[in-house]
Amino acid sequence: MARGNQRDKAREAAQKKAAAQKKGHNMSGSELAKAKEIAAQKMREKQAAADAKKAAEAAAGKK
Repeated sequence: MARGNQRDKAREAAQKKAAAQKKGHNMSGSELAKAKEIAAQKMREKQAAADAKKAAEAAAGKK
């Protein structure tokens, strides 16, 4: 009978996993878009800082 118990446990685990995936995020569309825009802005700022640092190092290397 261990086989039946194993099957039940596997089914429970699969249902729990599917429920967790289905749950997803709990933000509305506008909140999600705003969060994405904020994250994108932070990445643009980081990239600009990295580009400035790289340009400063290149300028210092030429002198």
